[in-house]
Amino acid sequence: MANILDRIIHPEERTALFIDGANLYSAAKGLSFDIDYRKLLDEFRRHGRFIRANYYTALVEDQDFSPLRPLVDWLDYNGYALITKPAKEYTDLNGRRRFKGDMDVEIAVDLMQAGDYLDHAFLFSGDGDFLAAIEAVQRKGVKVSVVSTIKSNPPMASDIIRRAADNFLDLADLTALMGRAPRERGAEAYPHHADDDEDA
Repeated sequence: MANILDRIIHPEERTALFIDGANLYSAAKGLSFDIDYRKLLDEFRRHGRFIRANYYTALVEDQDFSPLRPLVDWLDYNGYALITKPAKEYTDLNGRRRFKGDMDVEIAVDLMQAGDYLDHAFLFSGDGDFLAAIEAVQRKGVKVSVVSTIKSNPPMASDIIRRAADNFLDLADLTALMGRAPRERGAEAYPHHADDDEDA
């Protein structure tokens, strides 16, 4: 059965995914569904000449148990390339312990380097800070499709990144391909990520 990926990925295109873990988590949460990472990877493997899926996230160190660790471990053993760094701890204005884990630089560098071996890059983030990286890789002849959402409240995708992208895919329109509705469960299937806040 044809789907949106059939329309935008040529069978001979070399493709790769660049997933901002915290941004994708927030977008899915805003739409009230969970990402099924197995379905997501299987779907992209069926289209074009799939190269890799990079998943970027910051991890809290020096804890006996990180709530993100089960997801990261699963991804690492199931076809994703994990790019991680330690999250920075800070205290917010209300005295709460918070963590910051911005992976923008790592994603931007990898995206620009991908221009040497890709035809089509899929960026799973709506962050307008990626504008320069998108334009740089497009100048190398690579198509860039952005996956985020404007249907959450607030919208997760900036106008500037939607205009720059060759294609904008709203996550809300991809739920049948890579999502599942929240189920009754004792714990979240895909736990919280470190915040993407600016430094406090």
